[in-house]
Amino acid sequence: MYPNLNLPEADLKLSRDNGEIYVYDGIRKKNILLTPEEWVRQHFIHYLIHTCKYPRVLFKVESGLQYNTMQKRSDIQIYNRQGTVFMLVECKAFSVPLSEQTLKQASAYNKTIAAEWLVITNGLHHFAFQRVGEGDEIAFEKRNELPPFI
Repeated sequence: MYPNLNLPEADLKLSRDNGEIYVYDGIRKKNILLTPEEWVRQHFIHYLIHTCKYPRVLFKVESGLQYNTMQKRSDIQIYNRQGTVFMLVECKAFSVPLSEQTLKQASAYNKTIAAEWLVITNGLHHFAFQRVGEGDEIAFEKRNELPPFI
């Protein structure tokens, strides 16, 4: 099937229908076609909930957003207790190397969302960036670990 990732093992609920494999997404509460990117997304969600202890109820997955005049979808948004997006996660398939382009994609989405944290992952490598500065002086600095949820 798919390779082991650089994430804790996840107890995913897989099913088969018409020769296709599906994974149950506990956030969206439905079966989703299992693709390499979905494999990474579900493992990262499991990691954030079970290892990092981020509350499941504050997650939004595959959420639509408007970027310039284009309709896009962010992979994972995690809200804080005040109801604003705390973290934006961009997932790529394990076969896709993370690059400057991946970070630019997440940053472009974040212009609409304004999350404090950006994370990019392909399941094998994960990079976290925290927003610093205000107004026109906003930048993102690489961090060695994800923040605790408060």
